[in-house]
Amino acid sequence: MTKAKATKKTAAKKAAPKKSQYELFDRHTQSFIYNNQVNATQRMLDFDYASGRESPSVAAIINPTGGDSFSKFFFGNKEILIPSYKSLEKAAKLHPNVDVMINFASFRSAAPSTEDALDIPQLKTVVIIAEGVPERRMKLITAKAKKLGKNLIGPATVGGIKAGCFKIGNTGGTIDNIVDSKLHRPGSVGFVSKSGGLSNEAYNTIARNTDGLYEGIAIGGDMYPGSSLLDHLLRYEKIPDVKMLVCLGEVGGSGEYDIVEAMRKKQITKPLVMWVTGTCSKAFKTEVQFGHAGAKAGSEAETADAKNAALKKAGAIVPNSYDDYDQKIRQTYEKLVKNGTIKPKPEPPAPKVPMDYAKAVKEGLIRKPANFISTISDDRGEELEYGGIPISKVFKDDMGIGGVLSILWFKRQFPAYASKFIEMTIMVTADHGPAVSGAHNAIVTARAGKDLISSIVSGMLTIGPRFGGAIDGAAQMFSDAYDRGLTPQEFVNEMKKKGVNIQGIGHRVKSIHNPDMRVTIISQYAKKNFKKTPLLDFALEVEKITTSKRDNLILNVDGCIGICFADMLRNEMQKKEADEYIQMGALNGLFILGRTIGMMGHYLDQKRLKQGLYRHPWDDILYLKE
Repeated sequence: MTKAKATKKTAAKKAAPKKSQYELFDRHTQSFIYNNQVNATQRMLDFDYASGRESPSVAAIINPTGGDSFSKFFFGNKEILIPSYKSLEKAAKLHPNVDVMINFASFRSAAPSTEDALDIPQLKTVVIIAEGVPERRMKLITAKAKKLGKNLIGPATVGGIKAGCFKIGNTGGTIDNIVDSKLHRPGSVGFVSKSGGLSNEAYNTIARNTDGLYEGIAIGGDMYPGSSLLDHLLRYEKIPDVKMLVCLGEVGGSGEYDIVEAMRKKQITKPLVMWVTGTCSKAFKTEVQFGHAGAKAGSEAETADAKNAALKKAGAIVPNSYDDYDQKIRQTYEKLVKNGTIKPKPEPPAPKVPMDYAKAVKEGLIRKPANFISTISDDRGEELEYGGIPISKVFKDDMGIGGVLSILWFKRQFPAYASKFIEMTIMVTADHGPAVSGAHNAIVTARAGKDLISSIVSGMLTIGPRFGGAIDGAAQMFSDAYDRGLTPQEFVNEMKKKGVNIQGIGHRVKSIHNPDMRVTIISQYAKKNFKKTPLLDFALEVEKITTSKRDNLILNVDGCIGICFADMLRNEMQKKEADEYIQMGALNGLFILGRTIGMMGHYLDQKRLKQGLYRHPWDDILYLKE
């Protein structure tokens, strides 16, 4: 090894934090989460951030039913990626610094996955969350862990927490409760119990009556937990920063007598405040199991009263009931402060962890402007609404396509004559034969083997002033001339002087002698049903002038639709609003809507021809020559 490499290796060793043999966790501890537990992982990361950790305590997630990937989480207000692995062995190889596994496997797979973890040398502590792990299997796992010098917490546990350093899973609850219980910074109290629920309650009790928790462990409520109450009390006894011990036992089992014996042998010398729950069991005539598998007295010695008496005799500080448990904790703490064993430190400012956006919205704490606003429809209620009208009413009132279009385009329900006029315009613009640019392009694209959307879009892209766009252009041009008070002759002269064709005037085939029936149908309907038709009347006068010069300079279908639609809009809304819709291109939307119907027909027609489903009267060449 070169001198440079040796120096580098020594520096790396110094940089890595060295644990005391009695410390399970510190501010650098990292873990694997076995099974994809999103909420538990995020709560651990929130705790890390609140505690001021520099790095997350979760290094990776083991997802045995998934594959290798990444999952997004928050570390404070920043998003981070945490890798997921299908294999625990692969994760261990890629993250050699991890020495804790929090096992969220079900009770069926908790045992084999724990055994796999124990076989990996770097993993020193395994936490088993599942309840109901087979007892025989658990005895074997515990024996294996002791043989290998490894630590087990659980099964049937919520885990534990080392204040300001490391949190196991959901221990301590949400970040709000973590901060309220002062678990984001270390105190002087070492705590252990069987119950996870009572642990969370005890953390709060300790926070209110002392300088806070140093470390708390819930060993789990099953009959044969992987570690005992005494195991953790003996650890705390050897940690200098732990100044007092607090413990909760429960009815059933004999673990509390091991604590009694340890106190007699002076293995536990720090003040111990302890209560064994379940004293009410004597009020029942028969044996009662209190929640946990192990919380059931099989003899008089296993009752809570007998254990409390033995603990008190051995020198533990035992309250009269759980009601004065907090008082005993406070008195013990104050005595240690008085004699100088504990020197209270100034309370640091409570950290603020950013709230998740979804939670903030749910609680009504924030408001965020929408990226898009739609005022025409809404499907968030019990049924879809068009302009505030339930879809059931749309059908009940038989509004038809014209009625729906009036609501969605113009945000109002037009009267029957106007709705019918809208439908007429769609009908007469549906197709204009295969030779016009839109239909031609749709046909060619379909013949090239493209899909429906591509074929229709290729036709749509040709829509403009010479194909369809004249609807908008005619409406705008004739409205402007009429509103400026020009006479039909003045309008024609002005456009001639500018060298601009009048949009909506002129047809290649139709003439005054061979009128376009579509124009006749639309203009006659408007004359008969509209309240007034000043723009149509103006346009017909213009037509008299233009056809006097050439007989095919007639008012064509695009011009007739645009001019009549402008009349209809001005009848149903203020002129200013009607003009805005015309400027926005709303009228050309009618042409787009109608021509989509025709282009889809051409697409289907070509597909059927190509597949030989039927023979058309014209072959493709003649069809395109029209």
